[in-house]
Amino acid sequence: MPLSHHHPVDSSAVLDWYDLHARDLPWRVSPGDRRAGISPDPYRVWLSEVMLQQTTVAAVKAYFLRFTGLWPTVFDLAAAPLDAVLREWAGLGYYARARNLHACAQAVVKEHGGVFPQSSAGLQALPGIGAYTSAAIAAICFDEPIAVLDGNLDRVLARFYAVPVPVREVKDDLRAALQASVPKRAGDFAQAMMDLGATICAPRNASCLICPLQPGCIAAREGTPLLYPVKPAKAEKPVRRGHAYVMRDAAGDVYLQTRPAKGLLASMTEVPTSPWVAEPAEPDFPLTAEWRRCGSIVHVFTHFRLELDVWSAVVAPEGLEHGWWAEPATLGREALPTLFRKVLAEAGLS
Repeated sequence: MPLSHHHPVDSSAVLDWYDLHARDLPWRVSPGDRRAGISPDPYRVWLSEVMLQQTTVAAVKAYFLRFTGLWPTVFDLAAAPLDAVLREWAGLGYYARARNLHACAQAVVKEHGGVFPQSSAGLQALPGIGAYTSAAIAAICFDEPIAVLDGNLDRVLARFYAVPVPVREVKDDLRAALQASVPKRAGDFAQAMMDLGATICAPRNASCLICPLQPGCIAAREGTPLLYPVKPAKAEKPVRRGHAYVMRDAAGDVYLQTRPAKGLLASMTEVPTSPWVAEPAEPDFPLTAEWRRCGSIVHVFTHFRLELDVWSAVVAPEGLEHGWWAEPATLGREALPTLFRKVLAEAGLS
């Protein structure tokens, strides 16, 4: 279903709207400052785009300000120890992004003298930067005339063209239609479309009366914008089960260890767990002690749902040589992903 021959998005109406209503974001150069000749900092735009993958603006702001406070330039981030970066990332999820972030900073410093490439093609050669992120940075920072198509824009365009099938089936057509609409102010247009999707043409609410795209929007004309995008058939997530073991010594310190460098939640901090398996299994405690079942927690990953029974015990520290003991007051500074913060909270620690 080619869309590119359909009417393009009215970029001038979108930019007029953006000039009045652009969101104030800590990584953004406002349209007024952009006109005054102030250029966006590729480091800050890149950092925000990586953080925003799979996450909301509200969740990212505090992390972004903390990262840029600790590491104001790409040189600072490249020089930081990986475990410090992972510790600051804890809670944002999808931890491969943090490892790629660090690797990318080092590549920009070592291979490009600390200067980000100015084209989407050049940017895409860096670790962790795919088609979307490279397009976003190239458009926002360098006004490369390229379509920047994220999940928000999938929804906006699915409504604009009243796309009758799930977006993933017509992604190339949507990109071609958007590409035909990109104006000279490519960076402001990309950010304007993101803002529209976040504020006006939102997932559960379409404010068509104040939307600059309304005159050309087929779903608005039909009066049915919330029918789009058409949802794909959803597969049930498989369930995995296991046990988590929270061990404390006589002083009340908690035993922690580092997860393997590869795989899910790689290099993050954890308490010991059993294997995560499809069929329920009895606990296989790491040490002999008086174990007490504290309850259970559920954590939903992208591809499966995890149910863990949480056990706790006071143990003698002998025989636990792979990890370390942390005072409860210092747990907030450990690189604990949300899953293991839930486990510790279930055991009465937070």
